[in-house]
Amino acid sequence: MLKFDHIGVVGAGAWGTALAQVCARAKGTESGSARRVTLWARESEIVESVNHTHENKTFLPGITLEPSITATSDMGAMADAGAILMVTPAQFMRASLEALRPHLKAGTPVLLCAKGVEQGTHKLLTEVLAEVLPAATPAVLSGPSFAGEVARGLPTAVTLACADEALANALMQAIGLPTFRPYYSPDLIGAEVGGAVKNVLAIACGIVEGKKLGASARAALTTRGFAEMTRLGLALGARAETLAGLSGLGDLVLTCNSPQSRNMSLGLALGEGKTLAEIMSSRNAVTEGVHSANAVVGLGKIHKIEMPIAEAVASVVTGQSSVDDAILALLTRPFKSEIS
Repeated sequence: MLKFDHIGVVGAGAWGTALAQVCARAKGTESGSARRVTLWARESEIVESVNHTHENKTFLPGITLEPSITATSDMGAMADAGAILMVTPAQFMRASLEALRPHLKAGTPVLLCAKGVEQGTHKLLTEVLAEVLPAATPAVLSGPSFAGEVARGLPTAVTLACADEALANALMQAIGLPTFRPYYSPDLIGAEVGGAVKNVLAIACGIVEGKKLGASARAALTTRGFAEMTRLGLALGARAETLAGLSGLGDLVLTCNSPQSRNMSLGLALGEGKTLAEIMSSRNAVTEGVHSANAVVGLGKIHKIEMPIAEAVASVVTGQSSVDDAILALLTRPFKSEIS
């Protein structure tokens, strides 16, 4: 029986802090003693806040954290963890994994909890993990979830993808709660693609909302965006049922329909006429879709997948097109079959 008496969480943003809260509340050791949860943060003020006030005042204010959560800026504190959740932003994942490398024991499960595609290389995060930490056992945790709701204990369901079903079941038992329900999938690629692409599509849905183009337009964009996600996922080897599940369609529905989403709210502000620089200057958290848009489009081009919505978002966030020009380009595309 695998034991997870100590779980490490690397990345103390809102989502990493919420997942640390889940791990602390979930099943502890068989002896009944409290599980240790170590939360790694780059910022000293977050370490200080978590350890002395049991609150992440920077990224998750107003939520009291479990006392078994200890924050640190020392990656060596992960050395004896039975499992490690990697929750740093996608574009910082490689550097974080490299920092973890001297301290990781071979075979340790590493759950990738960020959503994105690496810029420059166009690699999925599982590919980055395989390059940097080939001795780790990879898994992906993804699905429709807002950090504040998860941290407060509101009901949430996610996908836990791992090639080793026995390990996946052990991890689900270790971090699962009645209000945080992981569902098993063997399809790591599908779980990753859904999370990465939906962030880009959510920006587009936010723009539709900000431009007041109507609920019909947003429904059409969400549906056609899901078609883009599916085409890319299948080309990469994902399973259709994964893309239609929690980490694909489920996450897309959530993110494209709530301003709680950082990606949708950014699109909303763009649609209302604000510049990207204005929006980003007012935020202290990463908006993954902005940084992954070009990488997602590049990945699509490598596999000759048509992704017009993702391309439109990438053109806007890189300054190549205005919001109005990107919308016009989409609306004037040739009519075609829905299934192509």
